[in-house]
Amino acid sequence: MGNRIDQIQLKNFGIIQQFSCNHFSNINLIIGENGTGKTFLLKALYSAIRSLEEYKRGDDIKTINEVLSEKLRWTFQVEKLGDMVSRSSAEELTLEMRSGIHRIHYQFSQSASSKAGAVTAPEKGMTGNSIFIPAKEVLSLFSVILKSREVDKVFGFDDTYYDLAKALRISPSRDKNSTAFSNSRKIISDVIDGKVEYDENSGKWCFKNRKNQKFSIGATSEGVKKIAIMDRLLGNGYLDNNSIIFIDEIESALHPKAVCQFLDMIDMIANDMGIQVFITSHSYFVIKKLYLIALRQSNSVSCISLSKEQEAQVYDLLDGMPENSIIDTSIRLYEEEIEEVL
Repeated sequence: MGNRIDQIQLKNFGIIQQFSCNHFSNINLIIGENGTGKTFLLKALYSAIRSLEEYKRGDDIKTINEVLSEKLRWTFQVEKLGDMVSRSSAEELTLEMRSGIHRIHYQFSQSASSKAGAVTAPEKGMTGNSIFIPAKEVLSLFSVILKSREVDKVFGFDDTYYDLAKALRISPSRDKNSTAFSNSRKIISDVIDGKVEYDENSGKWCFKNRKNQKFSIGATSEGVKKIAIMDRLLGNGYLDNNSIIFIDEIESALHPKAVCQFLDMIDMIANDMGIQVFITSHSYFVIKKLYLIALRQSNSVSCISLSKEQEAQVYDLLDGMPENSIIDTSIRLYEEEIEEVL
């Protein structure tokens, strides 16, 4: 079993007034209507875990405050950190997260500029390379993302895009890590019927099908590009058993059948390899498929339901489908159909 997030507590974190969870599973689903903070929560988890991973890596001598402050500013794209604090509260933003023996805690007020206030972290950082896969694909914007951050150093593409672009830049390798993920990569290959490749000379991506025919990345479907980047990350050794994967709106640009196949791959990575995965979604198909995965594996799948009107609810899909607006809307449409027919 690799790294995993065990507990999280947030307060006055942007649009999330308060949230706490003391139990996460291998696969974790975050649902809720627009504006409830799904992506915000995902980025809060990601920025905390990446700060721990980058802290004291190699010969880096930056303090945890410097590492965290930079990660927060570039992930949430704010001029000053105080802009992240809930406008409706005079209290400070606070976050506390535990991952095994590692703990990170920080807090700051609306007056915070470029540095977080009090930051508590372990003496040593964590091993591992966690990754965030945004709702929008990155391959067609690859060079633009890298230039905007490494040359221009301007806001536009947050750190989730930049970190992913850097990870994709690593060439595939033939090592034990690639072999360990071979079954997951086979599922990916079956879904997209090929793979994406990067040409170091031209600096461009292309899609190669099973017949070795090449197509420009611009002529490749959004869904294929989104799934193909998982194959690249599994094949180039960036992801390993200490990684945590964050996927925003997993169903974006994917047909329901491809979504189900993608989730089968996630199931294999999470439950066979022990890699923790966090997913946000608006899709009934995603909830239903994860419910079936929970039943098939007899494993917990945590479902965090965010709402504007009440505190977040945490369910276990192993116990059944939770009450939420996605399912309610599906039922209401079915009832409207029956009324029209009758």
